Amino acid sequence: MEKAFKALASTPRRRILNHLAGGPMTVGEIAAQFDMTLPSISKHISVLHDAGLLHRQKRGQEVIYSIAADSLANNLYAFLTPFCPEARALAAERKLNPPDEEDSQ
Repeated sequence: MEKAFKALASTPRRRILNHLAGGPMTVGEIAAQFDMTLPSISKHISVLHDAGLLHRQKRGQEVIYSIAADSLANNLYAFLTPFCPEARALAAERKLNPPDEEDSQ
């Protein structure tokens, strides 16, 4: 979770996520949205990917990036649970009544 929050601490990386919220993009498409060198954009994308916030898919010679929404949501939920009474109650209930294997299939 610490990597995710460090990645989110950067304004350019939050802007990259904002652009990717509109759909998957290549590095070139992302870079076109910034007044920044391609190596700098690539470094920001690498930090986001290493933090588990982006999916990377190779299509031919291009690499397509998209938001790893599940990871982002899980990190935020884990962080905010201690501050939210409803979330604490749900987490406690899950610990007391873990889902059966039959329920998850």
